[in-house]
Amino acid sequence: MNNLQLGIPSILHERVREELLKRITTGTYLPGDSIPSTAALCEEFGVSPITIKRALRDLRVSGELVAVAGKGTFVKRKRRFVLALDAGISTWRGASIRLLSVTREKISEPTMEIFNPPAKAMLCVRKMIFFADEVTVMYDATYLSSDVESDIVDEFGERLIADALQRHGIDIVNTSHLVDAAPAAGQAAELFSVPNGYPMLRRFYKVETAKPTITVFGVVQSPFDRLACSINIQSGSYPKRK
Repeated sequence: MNNLQLGIPSILHERVREELLKRITTGTYLPGDSIPSTAALCEEFGVSPITIKRALRDLRVSGELVAVAGKGTFVKRKRRFVLALDAGISTWRGASIRLLSVTREKISEPTMEIFNPPAKAMLCVRKMIFFADEVTVMYDATYLSSDVESDIVDEFGERLIADALQRHGIDIVNTSHLVDAAPAAGQAAELFSVPNGYPMLRRFYKVETAKPTITVFGVVQSPFDRLACSINIQSGSYPKRK
């Protein structure tokens, strides 16, 4: 390969990035493969470590690479799952859940205001949801009234919403969703091993039940290339022409 120092310095990292991307798309580097070290790439391309790091950063942000602390940088295994948005927020077959924490806090996310959540502190159950071959698909923060019975709270740490409510004979009467995108930050970025600023799909929800004391609020986050949402609207839901 030609020494990239012959190019314009301000775009050196772009040239390195495009060459690495070409290797990924043509199969020179396969999903799961480790990218050569920064030192090796510096020697190959004839550029500084800063240039290599900028190129690798761009490829992480675009979803081509993932950095694993203490192990290196790898070609990302791309697999997107589809979640159907229905009234019950149904369970995926084969899904597994790992409880992260249960805390008492107020809902502080401004986007959640569309659902008019309580101003008082609620119980927040945070969990990771895995699917298939232990692929981390979703980071979920579920908010419940702080006076909900402890055994119900335990269920939310072990199951998805519809299952947890069903096991206690609590019917869902209405479900609202809001889907948007935002940069990754904090715990979600860390758990998915993506850099801060990586595009994340967010699904905010409000679940109203037949039990007046139990209304569930929450937000699910997932990398944009990991999860998609679908919705099916029956023809009878459309207004008829007069």
